[in-house]
Amino acid sequence: MEKRPAGGNKADPGPLIHYPDFEKLKAAVGKLRTELSMLVLEKDELLLVECRNIEMLYMLAVGGLEYKAFRLQCRVLRLRRKAEMIQARKNRQERVSLPEIEEALDAQFAEYQARLEEKIGRVNAALERSRGQPLSVEQARELKKRYRNIVKALHPDLHPELGGARLQLFYNAVTAYENGDLDGLNLISAMAGDTAPPDAREDGIKALAREKARLEGLLEGLRDRIARIRAEYPYTMKAFVRDEKQIGARKAELEAAIAQWQEALAACQARIREMTG
Repeated sequence: MEKRPAGGNKADPGPLIHYPDFEKLKAAVGKLRTELSMLVLEKDELLLVECRNIEMLYMLAVGGLEYKAFRLQCRVLRLRRKAEMIQARKNRQERVSLPEIEEALDAQFAEYQARLEEKIGRVNAALERSRGQPLSVEQARELKKRYRNIVKALHPDLHPELGGARLQLFYNAVTAYENGDLDGLNLISAMAGDTAPPDAREDGIKALAREKARLEGLLEGLRDRIARIRAEYPYTMKAFVRDEKQIGARKAELEAAIAQWQEALAACQARIREMTG
């Protein structure tokens, strides 16, 4: 008969010890994971779908007029500053170099130019989104279902141990969800697998307790994030884009502002011609 070493087989972990609280803790962690996956889906639905649709509708309604008004405002402010700089040089009896003044103005109004480019970028993004092919109700429902399953299997908050290719798979899923790519999500969903649960050993219980505390912290942060999204632009424009009366009033307000800035622009241009003529 084969003799067993006195110390026993070190590779054998031995029988599992029964811990009465293990199943209760495991169930609590499972519930937290489910809640977290649902909140992640809610947050991504807000950010990647609903808010983008709201901003698209807002930009299509009044974005062009807002851009035009802001562009005129920037031109007027720049010309007023240009007139001040010309007058200052004349008062000091200095040579007036228009190229030097324009270079200085470029630096002073760089922030305004950046904001102009941001605004036109948003308008272009809205136009591009409006040309996309919308999903049917059934396809949209399937998209959310697939994405939630992927979140449960691959989200780094739920599975901090994941890395490399599987983490990239999750980021690819976010992009596919954002773009309404149901075929891409179906493929990623098929590739995503479940992670192995801890066993009922003492170290497994400690790991579950740590995981429970970590998930509770993540849930609190996620609830705060969702509240902030709902309190900020573009979500705050949700009622506006559905109200033709509000849209009409905003258009009238912008058109009046544009007319005022056009008058101011003509006056500034006339003053510059007079000063440099």
